[in-house]
Amino acid sequence: MKNIDEQPRTFESSLEALEQIVHQLEDGDLPLEKSLELFEQGIRLSRECQERLTQAERRIEVLLRDNQG
Repeated sequence: MKNIDEQPRTFESSLEALEQIVHQLEDGDLPLEKSLELFEQGIRLSRECQERLTQAERRIEVLLRDNQG
């Protein structure tokens, strides 16, 4: 598995890493400690993706306001 702590990551690569973590957790064949580690990484990636989406939304709102006048 790739090191998800590499910086900087694109939104797409963060989302892909999150999807890989979800698949691994859904398989359910991991020891508890590994599952917790992956869950923590997944939460970090989820927050990172959400922040990037929020930033993109703000940029779009600014562009639309600038375009309107």
